[in-house]
Order: sequence, then structure tokens, then C-alpha cells
Amino acid sequence: MPRPPRIAPGGFAYHVMNRANGRLRILRKDEDFQAFYKALLETLARHPMRLLGWCLMGNHWHFVPWPREDGDVSRFFGHLTLLHASRWQVAHGAVGMGHVYQARFKSFMIEEDAPLLWVLRYVERNALRAGLVRRAEDWPWSSLHARLYGPPEIRALLSDWPINRPRDWVAQVNRPQTDAEEAAIEQSIARGRPLGTDKWVRRITSRYKLESTLRPRGRPVGWRKQTTRKS
Repeated sequence: MPRPPRIAPGGFAYHVMNRANGRLRILRKDEDFQAFYKALLETLARHPMRLLGWCLMGNHWHFVPWPREDGDVSRFFGHLTLLHASRWQVAHGAVGMGHVYQARFKSFMIEEDAPLLWVLRYVERNALRAGLVRRAEDWPWSSLHARLYGPPEIRALLSDWPINRPRDWVAQVNRPQTDAEEAAIEQSIARGRPLGTDKWVRRITSRYKLESTLRPRGRPVGWRKQTTRKS
């Protein structure tokens, strides 16, 4: 089987996620998830995007897109978030009652090869990690389930990967990730940091002016509280 083309320079895959405002459970019933899929299909028709993986959860979702051009991620997920939020408010009688999502969305660049596989595993095993299913592929609102069992219109949402998918991928998704992998992904989410090897991350953060994502949070090193001396 020939290897798919590698990601073109600058054409990184991304980890994109969004969370409901106030931990609101916006996806409860099958109808809620199906409404999200409808918004996703309509967004794809308007803003084409290669999707490598996803997982929809009750109060948040993850996607791994592979954009073709600069600005594709912003256009696609900006439209999807707004479309879904506005329809959700109408369907649930919540128009004018505040934001559905915490923010527009979060996105992080991913280095090709191993880090991309880490993220795809992390995303596709999300429901298993949360204890909602016994096997990751049993969660009906994920790309893993769609790839194996989904109807044609949902399987059609999936694009070929820019790297080879391991033959035992389902088994890998069902195995716990290492502490190091999960810590790297969670740090990327918390800091908005690109995910990859140290050398790659330093190069990307310098190129895209993201050096602030590498600095530890909190007070600068050497910070001392200033006090006023009484005379």
C-alpha cells in the first residue's frame, strides 16, 4: 500500500476542541448528536476540510483537521461553532440566554508522525477514557465508530491520513496511553502550545510568534513581592 503524501510545509494537522459554557451538557440525546452532525455536514459543504478524526462528548468535542490553506481552520470551526450554537439555542428554547460555548474554539498545530498518532488516539479514545463505553469503537459519535460502522454519509466525512494508520489501530486506541503522551497533549491544550518534539516545537513557536506558550504560567522567575518600608 503506497504511503499517502506527507504534509506540505506549513500544512499542519491541528487538534481543535471546544467546550460548552459552564459545563452545560449540550449533547444529551441522539437527536442532539445528529443535529451536530447535520451542522457538520453543512459546514463541510460550505468550507471543505479534511477531517482525520473526531469525538463528540456531552459538553465538549475534539477534531483533528488537516487544512489545505491558511485560514481554513478558523473559517471551518468558526462557522461550525456559530451554526451549531444558534440552532441549539432555538431547539432548546435558549435564545438570548447566554453563550452556548465557552469560547470560539481552541486549536493547536501537531507535528507529523508520532505526535499526530498520539492526538488521534487521545481523541478517538475520549469516551473510553471517560468510562462511557467498554471499547472505544462502541461510542457512536466518534470517527473510530464511523470508520468501522458508520453510515456512508458519515464515513464520507473522513479523509485519508497523511501518515500510515497502524494495522492494529483499534487495539491501540483501546490501550491506555502513556503518562508522557497524555501529559504532553494536556499541556498543549492548557497552554495553547504546538505538539511535537522539542526541536520542532521551538522552530514552530518561533516562526509563528508563539513563544509565550513555552513559558511557565505564574510569576516570572526571580519575582519578589515588593513591600514598602516604614520609616
